[in-house]
Amino acid sequence: MMFEICFTRRYCMSHRLFNLKNSKCFVPHGHNEYVKVYLVSTEDDNLDGNTNMSNGFNALKETWHNWIDNAVDHSMQLSNIDPLLDYFKDNEPENLTHLLITPGDPTTEILAACFYAKINSFLQHDEINMRCIKVEIEETPTNTVIFSGDPQKAISRKDYEGPRVPWWMRPDMTINDL
Repeated sequence: MMFEICFTRRYCMSHRLFNLKNSKCFVPHGHNEYVKVYLVSTEDDNLDGNTNMSNGFNALKETWHNWIDNAVDHSMQLSNIDPLLDYFKDNEPENLTHLLITPGDPTTEILAACFYAKINSFLQHDEINMRCIKVEIEETPTNTVIFSGDPQKAISRKDYEGPRVPWWMRPDMTINDL
C-alpha cells in the first residue's frame, strides 16, 4: 500500500534561452507556470487509526511553498553563461537574489530536474519521511514537462561555476550561487 500526495503551486517568471539565438525565446519573456510535486512515503504506510495520515499537509508543503513563493516567484531565469548576469552584477547587485541561474539555458526541463532535487533536499533536511518521485511544470496550457529519476544524471555541471553543492541540492532558500 502506498499513498501519493500531490501539491500544486503557481508562480510567475521570466527567462531567456541564450543558446537559441535568432529565436523568440532568445528575447526575455515571461510565463505563469504551475509546478506539481508528487510525494510518497519512505516508510511503511500503515495509518495509525487516529490521525490517519502519513504526514500533515502543512509540514509537507510549508518549506516548499515558502521557497516557490519567496524565491522562485517573479524570478528571472538565466543561463550561467548569459551576459545579462554581468549587467546585474555591475548595475543591479541588489537584484542578484532574484536571478535563478541554471547550468545552460533555463528550460522547463532543467527546472523540473532542479526542482526535483530541491524539494528532496528540503524533505530530507526537515526529516520528513517522504520523497518526491515526480515533478511536473506546466509552462503554458499546452506544454508540460514531467521529470522523475536522478537529477544528478539530468543536470550537467559542465562549465557551471559554483560551490561544490549547487543551489538545487541545498535545503536553503537560494536560487543561484552568486
